[in-house]
Amino acid sequence: MLFLFLCEITYGIAQNAVSILDKTVAIYEKSNGLTAQFVMQVRSDVQQLSESFEGSIDIKGDKFLLKTPDMITWFDGVTQWGYTERNGEVSISTPTKDEIQVTNPIFLLRSYKKEFNVKYRGESTALNGKTTYDIELIPKKKNDIESVELQIEKYSGLLASITVVTKNGMRNAIRVSQTKMDVDQPDSFFIFNDKDYPDVEIIDLR
Repeated sequence: MLFLFLCEITYGIAQNAVSILDKTVAIYEKSNGLTAQFVMQVRSDVQQLSESFEGSIDIKGDKFLLKTPDMITWFDGVTQWGYTERNGEVSISTPTKDEIQVTNPIFLLRSYKKEFNVKYRGESTALNGKTTYDIELIPKKKNDIESVELQIEKYSGLLASITVVTKNGMRNAIRVSQTKMDVDQPDSFFIFNDKDYPDVEIIDLR
């Protein structure tokens, strides 16, 4: 009886975590687009690496525009352009699903039911001061991702932070400072326009 009782509690907690994530995914899916400001922290004890920088991301469906101090990345749902100002180069590629998941956390949320087991870790306070539900995602199949740690704002359902831990010891933590919903950018916003960068070198990796 005790074993069955504990199993029921565990099942209930897992179901609660799933319902929390379902609510969050629905919020983002119903939005016509969004823009978010964030701080990203990259750490690796193995590589003795630790850095932090601010950035912004605009998302609309499968499309996004990501801006960091070193790079601007456009993705129109199929093709990706990465502009590095210090090198004066733009690389064009067709990224894999795994590569997109690391770049755009909303893709991880969309695929969590198929690709991850869900664990509820309790509540905490995010860096933005909001109370959050803490949820961990563990891949069902072996890949480069070891785990994903999520903080979901308790009252708004928005993503407060996401930390991707990889097999090689990297921890990529994104702390969201501000999110604006229903920012409906035109599709052309997510495509690199060579007229805006006339002197860059284009490297086609497709």
